[in-house]
Amino acid sequence: MKNFLAFDLGASSGRAIIGTLDNGKLALKEVHRFHNGPIEKDGSFFWDYPRLCGELKTGLKNALATGVKLDGISIDTWGVDYVFFDRNTKKELRMPYNYRDERSVKAAEKLWQQISPSELYKLTGIQCMTLNTIYQLLAHKEAHPEDFENSCFLPIADALALSLGGDFTAEYTFCSTTNLLDPAACRWHWELIDRIGLPRSIFPEIVPPGSSNGMLSAEICRELGCAPIRIFKCGSHDTASAVAAVPAPETGSWAYISAGTWALLGAEIDKPMLSGAEYITNEGGVDGKIRYLTNIMGSWLFQELRRVWNEEGKNLSFNDMEQMARSSAPCAYFINPNSAEFAVPGDMPGNIRAFLRRTGQGEEFSDAQVVRTVYDSLALYFRSKLEMLEQTLGTKYACLNVVGGGTKDGFLMELTSCALRRPVIAGPVEATATGNILVQALANGDLPDLDAVREVVRNSFELKTFEPDTEMAEKYDSVISKFNTIAGK
Repeated sequence: MKNFLAFDLGASSGRAIIGTLDNGKLALKEVHRFHNGPIEKDGSFFWDYPRLCGELKTGLKNALATGVKLDGISIDTWGVDYVFFDRNTKKELRMPYNYRDERSVKAAEKLWQQISPSELYKLTGIQCMTLNTIYQLLAHKEAHPEDFENSCFLPIADALALSLGGDFTAEYTFCSTTNLLDPAACRWHWELIDRIGLPRSIFPEIVPPGSSNGMLSAEICRELGCAPIRIFKCGSHDTASAVAAVPAPETGSWAYISAGTWALLGAEIDKPMLSGAEYITNEGGVDGKIRYLTNIMGSWLFQELRRVWNEEGKNLSFNDMEQMARSSAPCAYFINPNSAEFAVPGDMPGNIRAFLRRTGQGEEFSDAQVVRTVYDSLALYFRSKLEMLEQTLGTKYACLNVVGGGTKDGFLMELTSCALRRPVIAGPVEATATGNILVQALANGDLPDLDAVREVVRNSFELKTFEPDTEMAEKYDSVISKFNTIAGK
């Protein structure tokens, strides 16, 4: 029996989960959960790094209080964000920016005058999104050039691990989200870095998932009264850990969605594909795999609708919103879920209504119609993106595996199956923490390979299969052309 502690931080919440691996099955026990999200200061969005470091200590303390012997600790987070540190003191230089801060938009537009998005894609294989680290670093350098002297940045996951005793290295799967990696060589793209004027000195050494990341610091061991514990690098980009935990069928082709604040739809391939569609990104995976995927705004749309409505006093749960959508006529209105006005915190209900008016779909829309619009639009957007993925790779996928917190939304799973006209296999919910824990087990020598990881997942969690409803599938078939026109496909 082995016990590993996973810290799994998403863009809206974080949790500490103990995974116990025993006789080929994994059991999870959550010992701490906390809120996460952007904080606003002087017109910019940041992450509260000191508070998050404190939450890690609380999670570790709670884990130790259960009395289990921990064989490892690892951290996964969302992608692209980073923290700057002084190389001598290892102290952070300032609060890390949140990827939803708009400072990177101008930096991206400026860089695209020098290097086109198409050329950047050929160099890095990454979908050009203004939140990518490359644009953030350029904006950071323009605003705070002093931060680039005798310093090093670490991806946010590695920065959090540093606070526990981790080392000054960066994990590969996270680095692959930066738009600054050579995807074939799995190293920093030094030629690109030189060309855009970033100093090489700020870039940390890259190491693969499954690497050792040092030991829990002596200071924390004294504070918590515990023995030293190994720290591992998992697939520290949360989607890499989630995809490692996809309960892939032993035979047949499969695609996946890692469903949370973002919905990452893709397939697992062996080598980067740089000649494909530029909206599909090549991110690093566990065991040398490439996560060939596209980024779609997912639960963020529902989260922001609920936040705004509850600030107005409506006191809605996510289940309430699902029931509102079920009561509303299907396929009446559509949005492009990835439209820029939905990307930042704001008046999500108002922004959706403005989109519907701008695209000539009407003037007045009830709250229930707004929620139903999001459901239908996400299901159809998944269909459009999966069809493009299949066309690019020349593969027809037999099923779609959906993992992560988004699988708790049974209505979205139903509609996605209808839109795709194929089975949707939902689960596990805690895929990211599961992948984090099982990669630690790989690193510790308790599992031999990625196939064994997925066998543990299949043996350990209840999975739910959604089959398409014929009537709803036909309804989606009848409106897909209209949706693609409205969504700009």
